[in-house]
Formats: sequence, C-alpha cells, structure tokens
Amino acid sequence: MANVYYVGDWALAIGPLYAESPFNCGHKGAEVFNDSTWLKTALESSGEHRVTCVPTWEFYKLPPGEYERILDEYDVLIFSDVEAKLFQLCPDMFDRRQFGKQVLTFPDRIRLTNEAVQGGLGVMFLGGWMSFTGELGRGGWGRTKLAEILPLQCLDIEDLAESSEGFAIVPELPDHPVLAGLDVAAAPPILGYNITRPRADCEVVARFSETGDPAIAVGQFGSGRVFSYTSDPAPHWACNFVYWDEYAAFWQNACRWAAGQ
Repeated sequence: MANVYYVGDWALAIGPLYAESPFNCGHKGAEVFNDSTWLKTALESSGEHRVTCVPTWEFYKLPPGEYERILDEYDVLIFSDVEAKLFQLCPDMFDRRQFGKQVLTFPDRIRLTNEAVQGGLGVMFLGGWMSFTGELGRGGWGRTKLAEILPLQCLDIEDLAESSEGFAIVPELPDHPVLAGLDVAAAPPILGYNITRPRADCEVVARFSETGDPAIAVGQFGSGRVFSYTSDPAPHWACNFVYWDEYAAFWQNACRWAAGQ
C-alpha cells in the first residue's frame, strides 16, 4: 500500500459582491470546493493506496519540521495547482516580533523535496492554472530547483492551452506500466493543459494528438520516480475525464509506478 500526501485542488469561493449603499459594500456567502475528492476516491477505490488531502493554504502554513515528517512518512507526494511560492515562503518567516533578534532562516522545502526524491520518494506533478509555468507565470515551477526533478521542461511564458473542443490523448509508449491495461486513446477530450517540452533524460509516455505536446511524462531521479500529467485531475479541464470508465485505473497505475511498486 502506498501512503499518499496530496496537496491542492481545493478552492474557497467568496460570494457575489453587493453594493447596498454608497458606504456599504460586501461579499455575501462563502463555499469551500474540494475537487481533490475525484483523485482521492480513484486512488483509494482499489484498497491499494491511502490518501491524505490538504488544501494549499494548509501546506503553506506547515511549521518548521512538519514537512520533514511528511517526507519521511509518505511514499508518494502529489502536487496539483500548487504554485512554487508555497514551497518557498513560510508564514513563520514573517513574525515581526523576531525581527532583529535572530537570523531568520528555515529549511528550504524544495531542497528537501529534491533530496527526498533522490532517496526514493515518489512525486506526481499534475497540471492546472497554478502548475508548471501556469497562468501569467504564476506557477513558477521552472524558475526554481523543482526543475531538477520535473520530467518535463517548463516554458518561460504562460503555458495554458485551452479549447472547448478538447484535446485527445494518444500513447507514445503504449507498453509503459502507467498505461498498462488502459485504452488511453478512448479517454474523453481534455479541455486544457499546460504546454511543456520533453526532457532529454526522461520519457514522454503520451501526447496530445492535436499539438504533439506532452500529456504524460516520467523520470527517474536517483532512487525516486517522478510522474507528470500536464492536465488537471479534476474539473474544469477534466470535467469529462473524471467520468472516463478507466479514470481510477489510470491513477492507480500512475501512483503504483511512482511508488516503485
């Protein structure tokens, strides 16, 4: 069984903005959307994997030492719609009461992640508006040392590709374990993805037929394995994909491969 720590795919919707007078303007209503349930349910449906899901704001607020515990206790980490800044900044850095009293530094979470992968940790990097380079460059993965363990190369500009007509996935390496037993070409259309470039020392497992851009890529870094899927595991890009009858099997394959099982 793989023990999985999954960050991302949550959102907080703040309701409509009402101006009730020239002096009174406020939002009405708030709702939490937990879109991680699609992937969590798929991974746990076979009984092989156990998944802990956290929103990005919880990951960001991890106190010093807590991320080290997670890296030690989990077999696979999943990052989906998680911008690089969430790795690099910790709220405890900004305790003004400590300014001038001591040197304020904390262990770098990206360095810790890279070292854990080299030591055997599996990681799954998934697409979204805040993934890879992302919308207006906000993802920022390529500008950090996360690039050292990404099996794809990020663009230097916004990388979103979207179409209401959708994109089809076609296998490049149909015999790869990630695609074992799957007819990935029969998957429903994907409504968007992050444009990336292949990396010479890694493998592109599947592409989007309309563009040739990578859809799935994998790489081995030291003793650890890294899987990348350049689209989203949940709506909105995956509003069709989540109803694919092989959706669960696909993610179980991916997690199994990343865990080295």
